Amino acid sequence: MEGSALLSPQLGLFFWTLVIFLGFFFVLRRVAWNPIVSALRQREESIENSLKQAESARSEMSKLKSENEALLKEARIERDKILAEANQLRDSIIREAREAAAEASGKEREKARLQIEAEKNAALAELKSLASALAVEVAEKLLRKSFDNPAEQEAYARQLINDLSQN
Repeated sequence: MEGSALLSPQLGLFFWTLVIFLGFFFVLRRVAWNPIVSALRQREESIENSLKQAESARSEMSKLKSENEALLKEARIERDKILAEANQLRDSIIREAREAAAEASGKEREKARLQIEAEKNAALAELKSLASALAVEVAEKLLRKSFDNPAEQEAYARQLINDLSQN
């Protein structure tokens, strides 16, 4: 029966259990319930704030990503533009250098042609002068010596020319 006494409802045991439970409940409500509830509210607010911050960070990252893509696109366009300008500048510099080289080459050729022409004319003038001087010298020597025989005169002229050629 002792085991059944614990299981059977007794009014005194029920009353004291209820009084202890209600006392414990009021004490816990005063001492522990408010701090627990406020801690839970703070935790809930912290989680909500974290979620809002995460969402704003996600939207900010999305915005930054789209801005970065736009900047990259602009940079690529600018790079292509700069490269095209550089290629055009390179081509114009090469063309100008070729034209300048061709012009300088033409001037040098003309200068060389004129110099050759002048040297040729000077050589011809010198040759004419030398030929005339030789002719005068041969004539002078022939006139100094008179020959009765034209063959002797011709042989003497050849000898004079040979002597002049050796000098």
